[in-house]
Amino acid sequence: MVIAIIADIHDNIINLKKCLGWCAKKSIKKLICCGDITNSRTLNFLAGKFAGDIYLVKGNIELYNEYEVEKFDNVKYFKEMGEFKLDNKFIGICHQPYSINKLLARNKYDIIFYGHTHKPWLEERDNVIIVNPGTLAGTFFKATFAVWDTVAGKIDLIILDNIR
Repeated sequence: MVIAIIADIHDNIINLKKCLGWCAKKSIKKLICCGDITNSRTLNFLAGKFAGDIYLVKGNIELYNEYEVEKFDNVKYFKEMGEFKLDNKFIGICHQPYSINKLLARNKYDIIFYGHTHKPWLEERDNVIIVNPGTLAGTFFKATFAVWDTVAGKIDLIILDNIR
């Protein structure tokens, strides 16, 4: 299974559209969003344009109301932290880096995804892979997202400028 991971969109619908177009071409049906979508318009665009399941954790500057997420059947919404299983992999997600240690303390994840810093990052701690896909908005760093092939165990960083 191939899963796209995005974070820190900050209402940049142009970049979001480009990312989702790439995902559609690659037939990606699962997407993890590590927060900071920001407003209702961007939430509606994401949930309406992505053809598969979205796993969403709340960011620190969201402007949409939580009840707005409930209208989308394809969105699984978490607040500060979330956990779920895909392709026999136990996944933890959060927005804030300080939540990583809370998730690690549970001793049950294969991989943890987070956002907030806008800086793409990959590390391993306590036999858990920890990934920040960077910022889809392209603020402070180039616009990026990550793609995880759960079968191959491979994580790629996709730089939006390199997508044609």
